[in-house]
Amino acid sequence: MKAHFKAIFNSYSDIFFLKGFRIGVLLFAITLLHPNVAIAGILAVLSAYLFARFIEMDREFLKTGYYTYNPLLVGLSIGYLFEINTLTLFMIVTAGIFTFVLTTMLGHLFWHFLRLPILSLPFVLVSSIAYLASSQYSNLYVSGQYPRIVSGIELYVPYWLAGFLKSLGAILFMPEVLAGALFLLIILFTSRILFLLAVGGYYAGTLVNALLIGSFQQAFADVNSFNFILIAIALGGVFLIPSPRTYVIAIIGVFAGTFLLKSVEVFWSTHGIPAFTMPFNLVSLSLIYVLGIVQSPLLALNIRRTPEETLDDYLANVLRYPGSWRSLALPFSGKWRVWQAFDGKWTHQGSWRYAYDFVITDETGSTFKNDGASLDDYYAFRKPVLSPVRGRVVNVVHSQPDLPIGEVDKINNWGNWVIIHDPRGFYVEISHFVQDSIKVKQGDWVETGAFLGLCGNSGYSPQPHIHIQVQATEEIGSYTVPFSFTGFVCENRYFANHLPELDAIIEPAFLDKALDRKLSFILDQEFRFAVLKNGATSGELHLTVRMAPDGTFYFDSGDGQLYFGKNAGTFYFYRVDGNDERLNAFLVALPRLPLAFRAGMRWTDAVPVGAVVRGFRKATALFFGSFRHQLNQIEFNGTAVSENLIEGEIRAKMLNINGKTSVELDEFTGFKSVKMNGMELRKIENEITENTTAETQQTH
Repeated sequence: MKAHFKAIFNSYSDIFFLKGFRIGVLLFAITLLHPNVAIAGILAVLSAYLFARFIEMDREFLKTGYYTYNPLLVGLSIGYLFEINTLTLFMIVTAGIFTFVLTTMLGHLFWHFLRLPILSLPFVLVSSIAYLASSQYSNLYVSGQYPRIVSGIELYVPYWLAGFLKSLGAILFMPEVLAGALFLLIILFTSRILFLLAVGGYYAGTLVNALLIGSFQQAFADVNSFNFILIAIALGGVFLIPSPRTYVIAIIGVFAGTFLLKSVEVFWSTHGIPAFTMPFNLVSLSLIYVLGIVQSPLLALNIRRTPEETLDDYLANVLRYPGSWRSLALPFSGKWRVWQAFDGKWTHQGSWRYAYDFVITDETGSTFKNDGASLDDYYAFRKPVLSPVRGRVVNVVHSQPDLPIGEVDKINNWGNWVIIHDPRGFYVEISHFVQDSIKVKQGDWVETGAFLGLCGNSGYSPQPHIHIQVQATEEIGSYTVPFSFTGFVCENRYFANHLPELDAIIEPAFLDKALDRKLSFILDQEFRFAVLKNGATSGELHLTVRMAPDGTFYFDSGDGQLYFGKNAGTFYFYRVDGNDERLNAFLVALPRLPLAFRAGMRWTDAVPVGAVVRGFRKATALFFGSFRHQLNQIEFNGTAVSENLIEGEIRAKMLNINGKTSVELDEFTGFKSVKMNGMELRKIENEITENTTAETQQTH
């Protein structure tokens, strides 16, 4: 029952781009100021939800309110226009179900073909149909508004403020100062960024409108200006990452909305149809689509509960995962030097700028012994070349000769080469193999680390080296695309996914199977931790291993979820959802752990602001951080002291944060102790349930 309750009231909060059924309950309570509107709204949501359950739609799709907030808006619009009676109830139920069907259909089409959200287009379409039909339903039509509840303060509110509050209330078909003021308080309490955008968007659009029509009072009296609020919120804080550039785009969208609003009002007023949210939909969808075409980094890929959380998540991810999704393992073992990197001064230019060359050097930095006149003098010559990805070999050339030092082949400049198609959607090309040393052929499937051949000096190669690039097609010499390397060590510093610098000496960090097993968890596995604050026990933390619908594993405490996983030889704590602050200790004390132990090995990571600071300080940091992202950078520095002990330090100069952390791994599975800021989570033994067997273990 609780799940159904949440699903229904999430529809209300989704209208304001807010998350959480508690906010939805508050918004529903405010609509009760107009019982006719409130009844119609909740009935439309219930009709849509019950129909979705009737056709056996997956419950996961119904949790957020995404599919039911459009039926809610349609119900509110009908309740605002028609009196509640038997025929009206029939109309509300039918319209609610039809809106749900339209939302599901258009939502799928928009995302599949355009990669766009549906916003409130189904509401505009169905409500317009209902209002057009109302001209034929004279026995239902209400020519005047229902009696409004006028608060005492409304008489003393200046018109420029009353206009804003009424427009805000009109989003839920309650164009009143009291309703708008209550909505504004909810927005302010939930997100300062949304509050700023709501105020800024409304007044920017209304002032432009006032200048164009020549009357400020008339402009502020137009409750359809709620479109400006929605445009600013959607573009400035929801679908784009909050930043100064995003705020500029939001204001530009609001300015465009002023023209669309008036044109829609003129065109539709002849049929007795209000503008609804058509300007908001057209402007927002157009700008989001264009930004998607140009692959703007401003687009929010992971929309969280508030703009502040979206910003925090984005900044942490940008710092935590600087590499490309086109990630490769190093194509060798042992220590090699970066001879040429991206935009290398010799051959990595133009269409072939994204490439790396590797050589082997000695303590003096030389790539050869003796006088270097012979190929055998070069340390890299005839060293094994390994597959950097798992994929299908699509082409091989192996017959080109290895040229003496001082000679190059300008015609067959790639020499002997292998091209591998990675299932993720790109091709990896490796060049300059020793003649006839390649052991794979076209059509072979290779795994990461598989032996391909020997490093040689074929083609345009001044000295034996490995050339590697990622390209968009399988043709040799195709234009290159960005990529990065995973799991390597440079000067005893570990890099999970990064680009090594020119002249850096790097080597792959191979998986430590014992360490990997310690961090392999089983579904439904349970752990218990004693919570100690300043040495005194203050409770227990119970964790159960669960799996999210997208396949990501997480620790569930009942009040929160700590998501984790492994990728390319690194264990990650991804994020914390929910309200259990104790889970943040894991994320802050060990945001990542290389699954390759070396004594004294170091690494860096970033920690979300929300995991370290709370309350007013967090709200202030994230709000001002939207204007300057550098304000919210919290750096983690970890050191592998021993096989089971990791010490860390978190620092943020702007936030005045400087703390120590410590994590001790259990001898067999999981974590024995996690310490941060005077708090310790100490494992209570015998945590694995008796019915858990090793045969069911899965590595994650």
